[in-house]
Amino acid sequence: MWDRAAIDDASRILDNALQFRSPGPFQLQAALAALHATSPTAAETDWEEIVLLYDRLSEIAPTPVVALNRAVAIAMASGPASGLALVEEIERGGDLADYYLLPATRADLLRRLGHFAQARAAYERALELAPTDAERRYLTRRLAEVTQNAM
Repeated sequence: MWDRAAIDDASRILDNALQFRSPGPFQLQAALAALHATSPTAAETDWEEIVLLYDRLSEIAPTPVVALNRAVAIAMASGPASGLALVEEIERGGDLADYYLLPATRADLLRRLGHFAQARAAYERALELAPTDAERRYLTRRLAEVTQNAM
């Protein structure tokens, strides 16, 4: 369903911008989007490259959301335990206390590690914070999965 012609055009524009060797936050975000858009599947995504891009983005535009996205990329590249350690560090900072994607990310990593009771609590918190019906439906399905596995 992706518009491959548009992705190819955007990739060419990005390649031209990156030739200047001083990417700013928008070019880095575009490079991240391009890696996701051009990967056939999540498993085939170059997660190591995504981590490197988030490392650079963290240097020039450090935000808690960038740190959370970096933690997800690290989890995909190095395993859920590595990502979970970073998520817990972000939690201690408190900046994303009311951001539903923080407990949702924590829940997913805990689920992947087989810690279903902890994942259930994190999914419940994410559900409390989720801003849209679509997100609540997704989180409700995940909560049902971990609840069943926790029994």
